[in-house]
Amino acid sequence: MIQFAGTTVAAGKQGRWQLLLNNTGVVAMHMALTHRNTVVMFDQTEAGHSGYAMRRSHDGRRCLGIPRGSEDSSCWAHSVEYHIGNNSIKPLWLQSDTWCSSGSFLSNGTLLQTGGHGRGYRRIRQLEPCTNMVCNWRELKSHLVENRWYATNQVLPEKDRVIVVGGRGTFTYEFVPKLTANAGSYDLPFLQQTFSRRQAENNLYPFIHLSSDGHLFIFANRDSILFNYKRNRVVKNFPRMPGGGSRNYPGSGSSVILPLDHTDDFQKTEVMVCGGASSGAYQSARQGNFLEGLSSCGRLVITGDRNEWAMEEMPGPRLMQDMLILPTGHILMINGARQGSAGWNNAHNPSLQPYLYKPKDRLHNRFSVLESTKVARLYHSSAILLPDGRVLVAGSNPNRRYTYDNVTYPTELRLQAFVPHYMGPYYHNSRPLNVSTHYTKNPYGVLYGEEFNVRFWLASRPSNEIEFTAYSPPFTTHSNSMNQRMLRLKCNSLKREKEGWMRAVIEAPSSSNVAPSGYYMLTVVNEGIPSTSQWIRFMHHSPWTM
Repeated sequence: MIQFAGTTVAAGKQGRWQLLLNNTGVVAMHMALTHRNTVVMFDQTEAGHSGYAMRRSHDGRRCLGIPRGSEDSSCWAHSVEYHIGNNSIKPLWLQSDTWCSSGSFLSNGTLLQTGGHGRGYRRIRQLEPCTNMVCNWRELKSHLVENRWYATNQVLPEKDRVIVVGGRGTFTYEFVPKLTANAGSYDLPFLQQTFSRRQAENNLYPFIHLSSDGHLFIFANRDSILFNYKRNRVVKNFPRMPGGGSRNYPGSGSSVILPLDHTDDFQKTEVMVCGGASSGAYQSARQGNFLEGLSSCGRLVITGDRNEWAMEEMPGPRLMQDMLILPTGHILMINGARQGSAGWNNAHNPSLQPYLYKPKDRLHNRFSVLESTKVARLYHSSAILLPDGRVLVAGSNPNRRYTYDNVTYPTELRLQAFVPHYMGPYYHNSRPLNVSTHYTKNPYGVLYGEEFNVRFWLASRPSNEIEFTAYSPPFTTHSNSMNQRMLRLKCNSLKREKEGWMRAVIEAPSSSNVAPSGYYMLTVVNEGIPSTSQWIRFMHHSPWTM
C-alpha cells in the first residue's frame, strides 16, 4: 500500500477500464438508467449533425421515424437508448430542444424530463422504458409555467410529484404536475440571493436532496438552506461552505447525500459537496487563463441542531466531476477537469484518475486514487452506476458542434465502463450470486414498512458483514446526479439453506420521506463485495387497493 498527502493508492484495487463502443452516435450530455436495464442518453437538437445518421425514405425527402414538427428533423439522432445486455444502441427522436435540461423518474419507472432551450424551455417529456425496442420520447400537452434552462428536479414524497427549481434567469420553483389547474410558479428568494452576475451566475443546476424529515436541502453557489416546499418557507439557513469559489454551474462541483441507515431509522441525513471552480474562473477561461479548480470537500449533517461544515481535501483539484454512490456505500468521483470552469472550451487539464471516497474511514485516510483513463471527459460528459456494479461513462463535447479535428478536446463518442476492483475474480467466493426478490403481499412491489424476501447463493459460509442496500439511480447531467440516494435496509432474519443458498427477510423503509416511491436497485453486499443488483419497487399503495 502506497500513501502520499493523506491519500491512499491500494495496489491491485484501482479498478480497470473497458471500451464498450467506439461510437454512441450522440454526446451523453444527459444520461439515466431505467428499470428495464437500458440507458437513455441525449444531447441537444441545436448541436446539428451528430454521429448517428437516421434512415431516410427512398426518395430522400423524409426522415423515417420522426414526426412532422419535430426539431430533430435533420435526420441526425440526438438521443439514443443503450441496451446493456447486448451492448447496442438504437436512436430515439426528440420533438424539442433538451439542451441543459433536467429529469427524474416517476413511481412506475417512467422518465419525466423537463425544460431545455428555445422551443424546449417549457416542455415536459416522458419516456416509458420497454424491452421490445419500440419505446420513444413523448411530449405532454401540459407545459411548465416558466422557462427552465439549467434547472434541477427532485422527486417528492407525494406520489409522482416533482419539484423543478431554478434555471437561467428564473428564481422560482414549480411542481409537475401542478397542484391545481391554475397553479403558477413560486418565488424562491434564495436563488436571487445566490445569483452572481459578475461571476457568471454560479447558482445554476442547484444541488437538491430530500431530507428524511421531508424538507429539501437546496445548495446554490456556496450557500444552502433547508426548505419546506409545502409552506414555501425556509426552515434553516446553513453556514456558508468554506473554501471560496463556487460549487454550482458553471463552477460545477458535485454533491451526494450519503447513504441513509436503518440503525437510526434513516433519520440522520448528511450531504457532501466536492470540488468546483475558483472565483473568476469563468471569465478567466474566456481569456485563455485556466484557474486551478477547488480541491476541498465539505460534509454537512442537515438534520438535528449541530450543522457545521466538516472540510477535507481531495487528492487534487477537480470540477465537472460526477459523484456516484457505489453498492459498497463508497463514493466514486469520476470525469472532469483540474482547471477552468464549465462552458464551451472553458476547461483544461482533464482529470483522468477517478477518486474513491470511503465515508466511514478515518479522516485523512478516506480518499484513494484509482486507475487512470486515456479518454478526456470534460464538459457535457456523464456517468452512471449499472446493475452489475460497473460505472458507465460517456460524452464530453466542449465544442458548440460535433467537432473531431483541429481542437484541443474533440467531441467524444466512445462509450466506456469503469470496472471497480470489487468485480475482480479474486472476490468470487465472497460475491452473492443468483439474487432474487420475492414480494410477500402482492406481485407489484412492497409497501412502506412491509417485509419482503431475498434469496441468494454464497460459495463460502456467510460472514457477519452482510448488508442489503437499495439505490435510487439518478438522472445525471452537468455533474448533478438528481434524485440519487442509497439506503442500508434492515434485515429481520437471515437463514442458511442447503447447498449455499441463503434466505433473508428484509424490511422496507417506513416512509416516502426516506425513499420516494419508485424502482430501486437492491444489492446484497458480503464483506464489501456486492452482488449484481435486482430491481425492487417501493410503493405507496397496492394497485389492488387503489
